[in-house]
Amino acid sequence: IAHSCNIAEMQYLKNISAIFSQNLGGNVSSSSVLAENLISVPVLVFALGLLAALFKGDVRLPDPVYQAISIFLLFGIGLKGGHSLKGVAISDFALPAVTTIFLGALIPFLAFFILRVFTSFNRADRGAIAAHYGSTSLVTFSAAILFLESNSIFVEGFAPALLTIMEIPGLIVGIFLASRSLTAKVGWAETMREVLLGKTVLLLIGGLAIGFITSNQGYEKVSPFFVDLLSGFLVLFLIHLGYLAGSSFVEIKSVGRPLVIFAILFPILSGAIGVTAGSLIGLSVGGATMLGVLSASASYIAAPAAVSVALPQASKTIALMSSIGITFPFNLILGIPIYYRFAELLG
Repeated sequence: IAHSCNIAEMQYLKNISAIFSQNLGGNVSSSSVLAENLISVPVLVFALGLLAALFKGDVRLPDPVYQAISIFLLFGIGLKGGHSLKGVAISDFALPAVTTIFLGALIPFLAFFILRVFTSFNRADRGAIAAHYGSTSLVTFSAAILFLESNSIFVEGFAPALLTIMEIPGLIVGIFLASRSLTAKVGWAETMREVLLGKTVLLLIGGLAIGFITSNQGYEKVSPFFVDLLSGFLVLFLIHLGYLAGSSFVEIKSVGRPLVIFAILFPILSGAIGVTAGSLIGLSVGGATMLGVLSASASYIAAPAAVSVALPQASKTIALMSSIGITFPFNLILGIPIYYRFAELLG
């Protein structure tokens, strides 16, 4: 057979063999994905911050440093995503974008009505929680990207754009559901200003635009700082978030078991919906995983600011404790590997 094949046919057979070898290797390694994630630097650093809080240690970042790192991560993710968009056709991006908008509206709707069935929270608090879960978590997104890249798993270049797209409808739907029966009207002009011009959306959109517009030479000059150092700054950020999560454990006990159960099970549901949607529209395994991660994550940067403006009567702590104290640790430690494994099975 080898003698009867020409050079092109032999190369084709080699490529097919390589593809089968990669797929078999991926299936074998997928069983150890969770174990590898548990001993990854981001998870271990988060655990360090959490343990420090539980044992009354202090590893908090100074507030100016915390703010600076959050700005760095937001702009760096946007810049990298904008540069990746240069090679993406509009036809390839249109369906994922529409799907992301749909998920961004569906998830807070589901969260709001599930909370009505299983908790005794009032409408304002349910809407505030739904807005947090309809929005997205930049750090969860960054940790998932790092997880996939470390395992050499392809992710579509427009993933950061999907992060930005999902940020907005989730906030709006959650606030709208909460405001329907409130006597005091929501100041939508001020709320939309906070949503659209808040730090999260503005820096992500600005980074996307700059990364897309600038030349390859311009991008290469700043990428050693804004792109190559993203993982290191993410680790510093996770120490601080681990401390915040550990500090909220006492308060979490006071809100009751139903919220704890919701904060763990709802991300699994919404993550499965996101992964399924990503697989149905033809995203890669890595792309479907990222859409699942975005669907399962809960905001603790953009959402608290927008909710405090639109729903001042809602509790300032319940939604934040749920998102950063329960859902974020779950997603970081267990959720990301679960969504990847589910995407792998569907793919």
